[in-house]
Amino acid sequence: MVLFFTPFFAFAHGVSTSDQAILNNGGLGSYIYVGAKHMLTGYDHLLFLAGVVFYLSGFKAIVKFITVFTIAHCITLTVATYLGIKADEHLVDAIIALSVLYKGFENLGGFKKLNVKAPNLLFMVFFFGLIHGFGLATRLQSFDIGNEQFLAKILSFNIGVEIGQILALIPIVFLITNWQKKESYSAFYKAVNSYLIAVGIFLFCYQIYGYVT
Repeated sequence: MVLFFTPFFAFAHGVSTSDQAILNNGGLGSYIYVGAKHMLTGYDHLLFLAGVVFYLSGFKAIVKFITVFTIAHCITLTVATYLGIKADEHLVDAIIALSVLYKGFENLGGFKKLNVKAPNLLFMVFFFGLIHGFGLATRLQSFDIGNEQFLAKILSFNIGVEIGQILALIPIVFLITNWQKKESYSAFYKAVNSYLIAVGIFLFCYQIYGYVT
């Protein structure tokens, strides 16, 4: 059912006229709100982060990797938007979909099964963080934000993204860390990471189809 309705989720993940109206009628606070809203509905970003959390054990490790991801996407979100560096959003989202697929594949020991050493996870989280940030930049650039307080608007949107990310991660971390104590965790782990692979493939094909058409 989730796979079936994913295309409809994709529309909610994009730019809406209501969000543009909020930005037109509000100040910098409206950019914080829209940024937080975008991250809370950004299922591809959250699926990747869930995959990262699955791989980690301990609160310090989770904070470390999420911080690296945050720094990375802040860099590309701010720089790409400020400099007007643009890319087709379908292609960017296709790469983001591959990051979801990658995390599920790694979590299920895919590299070990292929007798290949997995890349350094911290580096990959930073790399994919840069891509995710570029995806956020394409969304922000789709809005008409004018030239007044340009940098302040970018930073406000960025702050909103971080707030939304924290709000979304709280239940994700709580669910995963508490389920680790249950006997059914192994089955839960395999099921969710298999789902990440399936969704990653589906979203990649969906975005490539969107780019071609």
